[in-house]
Amino acid sequence: MNFLPNDLQNIAFKRAIGGYNMLQVEDVILKVVEDLSELIKENNKLKEKLEESQERVRYYRGIEDKLHNSLIVAQQTSDEIVANARDAADNMKKEAELTSQQIVDQAHKEILSVKFEYERLRRDLTAYKCKVESIIKSQLKLMDCIDDEQLVESLDSTFDTDFNLAEELEKEVQDKPVSLSRA
Repeated sequence: MNFLPNDLQNIAFKRAIGGYNMLQVEDVILKVVEDLSELIKENNKLKEKLEESQERVRYYRGIEDKLHNSLIVAQQTSDEIVANARDAADNMKKEAELTSQQIVDQAHKEILSVKFEYERLRRDLTAYKCKVESIIKSQLKLMDCIDDEQLVESLDSTFDTDFNLAEELEKEVQDKPVSLSRA
């Protein structure tokens, strides 16, 4: 570069007839034109580099935006997966609690059923024992009250009656099913 801005301000042209020295002025003008041409070329090169740089910045910003959007979508997808997993876990937990409660309720019903059956069997056994005891006592009373001949006649009639009672009692016991199985 021939001139700096300060150089141009400090140029002093020699006076010649009819004005300034033409050769000196033309020389300065040529050097200024050269400098201006170089500056324009350099400015154009810098503009091209700036445009290329801006284009790269736009390209990288586009990539950055795409990556940012991808991250947002990935985060949303991750949040949805976590929410779905929580919902599924909650549903599974509720289902398990309901199933366990149903099992417990069924077990309580079965326990009550077994207890009722046990109590019924106890009552039936007590009733059966009372009937048998009553039969035995009546037989003992009869034996105490009668003599041998009457004993034989009485035994025959009592035997028939007791036999009929025993058959009824046996039939009654057989008619009532005994079930200890879980219903």
